[in-house]
Amino acid sequence: MKRRHLALALPALAALGQIPAFAQSRRDSMVLGMALEPPGLDPTAGAASAIAEIVLYNVLETLTKINPDGSVAPLLAERWEVSPDLRTTTFHLRQGVKFSNGQVFDAAAVKFSLLRAASNHSTNKDKRNFTAIESVRVLNEHTIAITNKEPDPDFLFYMGQATAAIVEPTSAEGNVFDPVGTGPYVLENWARGSSLTLKATPSFHNPVAIGIRQATFRFISDPAAQVAAMLSGDVDVFTRVTPRGAARFRANPRLQVLVSGSRAKTVLAINHRRTPLNDVRVRRAIAAAIDRQAVITGSADGFGVPIGSHYVPGMPGYIDTTGINPYDVNKAKALLKEAGIATPLHLSLVLPPPPYARQGGEIITAQLAKIGIAAKVQNVEWAQWLANVYGGPRNYDLTLISHVEPFDLGNFARPDYYWGYDNPQFNALYDRIKTTADNATRNQLLGEAQKMLADDAALAWLYQPQWVTAAKQGVRGLWQDMPIFVNDLTAISWA
Repeated sequence: MKRRHLALALPALAALGQIPAFAQSRRDSMVLGMALEPPGLDPTAGAASAIAEIVLYNVLETLTKINPDGSVAPLLAERWEVSPDLRTTTFHLRQGVKFSNGQVFDAAAVKFSLLRAASNHSTNKDKRNFTAIESVRVLNEHTIAITNKEPDPDFLFYMGQATAAIVEPTSAEGNVFDPVGTGPYVLENWARGSSLTLKATPSFHNPVAIGIRQATFRFISDPAAQVAAMLSGDVDVFTRVTPRGAARFRANPRLQVLVSGSRAKTVLAINHRRTPLNDVRVRRAIAAAIDRQAVITGSADGFGVPIGSHYVPGMPGYIDTTGINPYDVNKAKALLKEAGIATPLHLSLVLPPPPYARQGGEIITAQLAKIGIAAKVQNVEWAQWLANVYGGPRNYDLTLISHVEPFDLGNFARPDYYWGYDNPQFNALYDRIKTTADNATRNQLLGEAQKMLADDAALAWLYQPQWVTAAKQGVRGLWQDMPIFVNDLTAISWA
């Protein structure tokens, strides 16, 4: 979207004229805005981050819970012990918990969920975490021991992610459209293409924690419409709202604005399976052609921090790799010439719907043109991106996307992953990272991994996003930082 389109935001308010300006929601209800509608509601079967934004900690729960600061707390597991060899974690489960269909939550349900995530038929995007489990032993109805093949320092964090949600065995296959969980909410209504409503369930094991009895998620992809919805009062909270509305929101005394750190990585992904992109010199040329700061300014309104590898500031073991493939047009041209590339080099650039991708794609196309790369833009819907880029035929040369998973270096050790990076040295290094318990040694290895990926120009890394959340002044309990994508309704209330 071009900047001039922002002028449409105020006229767009007329379209919302049926709703009085800053109409107040009931004190036990809330309307939340989301940029993307999820394709389904089962985070253990689909890769879209929008799924977890709705269901995680609200409908579906996990053994552990990830806090805004990235720490891990008990949830369905009240406590746990880790064995001396750091491989076995024994979880003591919360008692008196039931799924929303009335079935009892117990150790058998946990075992079913973990084995399902690791099965041959699993489409869980974090399947690697579950196939790394050696055994799952039910010690009694409320105690379960999980043994990993190797020590995994991040195991408790993984158990708090949406992909580790505990599902009810008899209803698991229906979770895509009607999720059954142990959380405080159940699905009330889903108007496809418009909104989804959750309602509080009286069977929740901790009803005191529920301040919001009904939550409606409205799906608003257009940035101007996002701004209009907040300014009109049609939406109470909009997490990860378009940053182009930040100045207007801050100027409005009825609104509050939070700028959150993230563990996301916005990248220009490169398909290593295609020639000449399998040549490191071509990938380095692409990286050197991109002015990261210009992309941050143009696609994220300055809300981002440049990165040079698949790791972000604030993470343990982070090192600054932005100097490995810096912006240098002359170097980029020389690398293409060294690789024997006759220009113009025609490549496809597939862009999913989020504004950062569409706007960033315009900037990157212009920058690549300066070194003789003609990028043909293909705008696709989210479902198409998931089916044809992330999965299926991997039908793309370049694509601009934000990866929001906090710990996803392991995707570079998966040759079958959508970008097709395959480096045995990195695989061996990542295995060492996964099995090193000493923090100092592990941080050193993480630094080596970041540098190796940057040297290989495995991707062209752009920036660490900073998320803007806009909300009415009376909203309390919003996450200040977002190590994962989640709208934790149990933490939110009206003042």
